[in-house]
Amino acid sequence: MNPQELMQRKANATPRGVGVMCSFFAERAKNAEIWDTEGKRYIDFAGGIGVLNTGHLHDKVQAAVAEQLNKFSHTCYQVVPYELYIDVAEQLNKLAPIPGENKTAFYTTGAEAVENAVKIARAATGRPGIIAFGGGFHGRTLMGMALTGKVAPYKIGFGPFPSDVYHALFPNPLHGVSIEESLHSIEKLFKYDIEASRVAAIIFEPVQGEGGFYQAPAEWVRGLRALCDAHGILMIADEVQAGFARTGKFFAMEHYDVAPDLLTMAKSMAGGFPISAVVGRASVMDAPAPGGLGGTYAGSPLALAAAKAVISAIQEEKLLERANKLGAQLKETLHGLKAEVPQIADVRGPGAMIAVEFNKAGSHDADADFAKKVQTKALESGLILLICGVYGNVVRFLFPLTIEDEIFEEALQKLVAAIKA
Repeated sequence: MNPQELMQRKANATPRGVGVMCSFFAERAKNAEIWDTEGKRYIDFAGGIGVLNTGHLHDKVQAAVAEQLNKFSHTCYQVVPYELYIDVAEQLNKLAPIPGENKTAFYTTGAEAVENAVKIARAATGRPGIIAFGGGFHGRTLMGMALTGKVAPYKIGFGPFPSDVYHALFPNPLHGVSIEESLHSIEKLFKYDIEASRVAAIIFEPVQGEGGFYQAPAEWVRGLRALCDAHGILMIADEVQAGFARTGKFFAMEHYDVAPDLLTMAKSMAGGFPISAVVGRASVMDAPAPGGLGGTYAGSPLALAAAKAVISAIQEEKLLERANKLGAQLKETLHGLKAEVPQIADVRGPGAMIAVEFNKAGSHDADADFAKKVQTKALESGLILLICGVYGNVVRFLFPLTIEDEIFEEALQKLVAAIKA
């Protein structure tokens, strides 16, 4: 069936609220390439929104899931447990940049991980309040939307949201918010909205995803940790998008010299299979009573098998080093365009979590139209890109870290042509 007919069926069968970017339909994919139903090839720099750090159908992932499928697909871990859950939990407890004894609980989506991190923090502290940041994204559930600091398109028409959630300023010098102003905005919340003794946790992304790929400054993270310690508040690092080698470290919090109390993860954790997790200090993780955590599909055996394979692939294929190499190559390419393209306001990001921000030439005003044109031109040439940022003027890059060198070079040529066009 041709794409036009499929689009009509889509319009008839599915709600408009499920927005779709591309007008073609995937038929098959491998590593960094997708072929549509008409045989056209695309280079995938979206990675299922950061899900495919190890690419489409990585051989290790495919083999591990096939092997597990021949054993069993589901028992519900809370009814009949299985060793694979413990295996992967033990690995994550060691890999997480949290010193001391850690414990891990598995879920299905990033939003679920965030929701449960909030539950755990409230149980551990006996406090209700949660502080998040402008530009942050934490999911599409009601609590996830309450925490998210971006209204369109995530919050429009869906309120009211859960209470005792407050937003402070995220440090962003490009947009006029200093580290001092950001930390002071938290102190203002303690003065104007909620006393510090009622705050259970502060949640932040070490690198904001939907907000525009802004990395939290090291000085700010230290200040946040000090503030949390001073008031008995837990720190939650949301690494749903930044984790699993994307930033050139296994977890983005490894870029800092302080540790969170809880860390959420999902997306690239299992190479395309739905799973998420919360890892944290054992004393904090043990706060909820038995039965307080879990879920029917939480810790799917198939997804856990995939996650174990992903961890192995990252380590054996040296994907941390590759993330840094590819990211540096992309940044060099983008910096090289600045003289010809005055709309380029900033090129940033650790490892391979890279973004380019566009402003109107000669001003500080966001140029969302330019970003959209770049995305459209790239797609016409067979390169899939994503836009993000509160103002919709940022193009982000989430290519597989396993992408072949020649395909990466081809993609960069398409990107340069799209930006110049």
